[in-house]
Amino acid sequence: MSVVKLQNSTLSGTVSLPPSKSVAHRALICSYLAGGGTVSPIIDSKDMEATIGVINSLKNGESVLNCIESGSAVRFLIPVVASLGKSATFIGEGSLVPRTLKEYIELLPKHGVEVESAGGVPFSVSGKLKNGNFEIAGDVSSQYVTGLLLALANLEGDSALVLTTPLQSKPYVDITIGVMKDYGVEVKETDFGYLIKGSQKFNVIDYTVEGDWSHAAFFLAAGAIGGNVTLSGLKADSAQGDKKIIDILKQFGAEVTVENNLVKCRKSKLSGVEIDASDIPDMVPSLAVIGAFASGKTVIKGAQRLRLKESDRIESVIYNLRAMGVEVEETDDGMIITGCAETIHGAKMKGFNDHRIVMAFSVAALFAKGESEIDDAESINKSYPSFFEDYNRLGGKANVIGCR
Repeated sequence: MSVVKLQNSTLSGTVSLPPSKSVAHRALICSYLAGGGTVSPIIDSKDMEATIGVINSLKNGESVLNCIESGSAVRFLIPVVASLGKSATFIGEGSLVPRTLKEYIELLPKHGVEVESAGGVPFSVSGKLKNGNFEIAGDVSSQYVTGLLLALANLEGDSALVLTTPLQSKPYVDITIGVMKDYGVEVKETDFGYLIKGSQKFNVIDYTVEGDWSHAAFFLAAGAIGGNVTLSGLKADSAQGDKKIIDILKQFGAEVTVENNLVKCRKSKLSGVEIDASDIPDMVPSLAVIGAFASGKTVIKGAQRLRLKESDRIESVIYNLRAMGVEVEETDDGMIITGCAETIHGAKMKGFNDHRIVMAFSVAALFAKGESEIDDAESINKSYPSFFEDYNRLGGKANVIGCR
């Protein structure tokens, strides 16, 4: 385990954000189904290692597929492997082990696939997925919807994906449909869900991955609270839902500009807002930190699915806010934060082996009175291994102690 020690500082300057792992996951799978082409750039993170590793194992004819700690890799690739008629066992480690795969346990056997699982990984499939009508809840995880869309286009006959409850995190599904379209595969959105024609061919292309808007939130938060940050490498018309950070920052009162794919944010007077996070759950840790430094109350709702992430992110965020002296009330689907910038102090905080918790509270530590410390600092390797390098390059004072 590593610990990061953080001192007060101000972030100022320009940083080029890493490529979007959401886009890269999908492009890598489409490229595999196409049978060729390149996907770049790819960040050297644990999540990318998982997807690339599974794809390489499939190419090598291996039947044990290690998804490490990537929920995206396991939920995307289970139906894809089933669509190819391959027998395989998906395994994982750490935070992936307790994460449920219940939807596939119930759904796939109805469509020709034998499943063996106690609820999560290890998860074994055998038999070939058959086309038809696939009914699935839309408010559990959009990752199931993405996995099925990728798989159903690979089947011989047409299929319908029927959502039995309203779809949450729809922007992530929009990313999927967009990437599939780039590879020449069409998905039709309907009133009930999606229609997918069978026997579609994924085209062989060389794919360029755009920058990651979910990571932009950390540095934009630092700029809004007390810095002057410019981000490059982002696509202004991206389908990524986390691009909504721009609108939310403006609601807080932040000074944000977007020009020529450069996003700039500087210190502003911030006031609390109400946020529906149902489509942008990954941004909640960053938004909570902004709320702590904004005057008045910030209400975050619609975030109940955060309880099933790498950590229970509602509890994780609240624990660390309270450690720093912030008044915060937990609700069933989020939290209510009373901003108190003048009284926020440094603290020993927990990373909860969760990359987004570590990065968000490293931003909070910039403006707290006194030194802060966060454990599980190595968890950033899941999505953004160079985070502290970029943080320090902008003027931060982060000292990571221990093995990364």
